Amino acid sequence: MKIKLCGKNPGDIREVLEKFGMTDCGNDKPELIVTYGGDGAMLGAVREFPGTLILPLRDEATAPTCALHRAEKILEDFVSGRLPRTALPKLTAESSAGKVSGINDLVIHNLEYSSALRYRVFINGRLYAKEVVGDGVCFAGVHGSTAYYRSITRGVFQVGVGLAFSNSTEVVDHLVLPESSEVMVEILRGPGVLMADNDPQKLRIEVGDRVILRQSDEFVEIAGLAEFMCQECRFLRHHLLSANEERH
Repeated sequence: MKIKLCGKNPGDIREVLEKFGMTDCGNDKPELIVTYGGDGAMLGAVREFPGTLILPLRDEATAPTCALHRAEKILEDFVSGRLPRTALPKLTAESSAGKVSGINDLVIHNLEYSSALRYRVFINGRLYAKEVVGDGVCFAGVHGSTAYYRSITRGVFQVGVGLAFSNSTEVVDHLVLPESSEVMVEILRGPGVLMADNDPQKLRIEVGDRVILRQSDEFVEIAGLAEFMCQECRFLRHHLLSANEERH
């Protein structure tokens, strides 16, 4: 199988991949994208290789895994057809500044940390919040609900899309909306910045700009996503980080 290998330490996994008949495709179109690293490597591959199946593997040198989710076990399950595949919907944000997309979350944030954003929010064309002052808005999908959305709300969700308000001076309820919902954020005082996932490229938005947030009709297919997000593996990673911090 022709693959494209992405990550900071690809040499650590290349021989293992070759054991399972996976070789780098060079300049040819890959059949599979293998990311060797963490969540960021997977999110980057989603942007760089749209429409191609992604197989994420944890870099075990920096992120230990439980016995069930070692790289060789995941690869064995993949080539045998036992590894489940998940279709994650993309999220899109459009404004006069341009368009961004991701699978985790879309974030509108104040550009200057010393000056809050002021904005109003419409949901499906109806006014939800006349004026909110704060750091910004997070629009998250189910997969992204455990990331920035959770840090704001202290909660996660299993269906739909989430809308959270970061450090708002007003009492504004965080929401879980049907996946067909469309949210429009109008900037009343800025400037602000529009971001998607961990994309280093950001769009500047100004007073008067309107940002449309929605779930896209496009999907990203990922093999072994549940295994990649295993809670026991996560516990081991956090335990390792805590141990390293204590030693230093």
